[in-house]
Amino acid sequence: MTTTLPQGDLRLLDTGLAQRMLASIELARLAYVAPDGTPRVLPMLFHWTGDELVMATFAGTAKLAALRANPAVAITIDRAGPPPEVLLVRGNAVVTEVDGVLPEYAAAQRRYYGPEHGAAAVAEVDRPGLRMARIAVRPSWAGTFDFQERFPGGRTAEDFARRGR
Repeated sequence: MTTTLPQGDLRLLDTGLAQRMLASIELARLAYVAPDGTPRVLPMLFHWTGDELVMATFAGTAKLAALRANPAVAITIDRAGPPPEVLLVRGNAVVTEVDGVLPEYAAAQRRYYGPEHGAAAVAEVDRPGLRMARIAVRPSWAGTFDFQERFPGGRTAEDFARRGR
């Protein structure tokens, strides 16, 4: 039963909740630390490979330098509900720059916008000289909560209901 898996256990990625979030068109919210030491959170399209959460961006963006300097990240993919469903992932980002369109960028565009609009979005950026960056995060920690069986802080439904009293 998934309620017995502790937060942080990577087997949570195999649960129905996590699989729904990883296949969803909800945005991944990527949290990282900027060079000035302040936190940043960016909503991004993503593609789940089965091993890595991959986000694509264009080469030369400020977040790439920050991720190279401090690769520790946290990612949230959530649906407001009701009931809310939340997947939390932590890991280190690996940044790789490539010439042309990343396959994961094209896959995310198709998933989020459908085959026709996804292909149009890819065609719009696919120009000579294009450099993209692949931000890949292999989870080292996973957490879920759905406010049905799993609650923040690992509490039971009863404990959660009594919070703040």
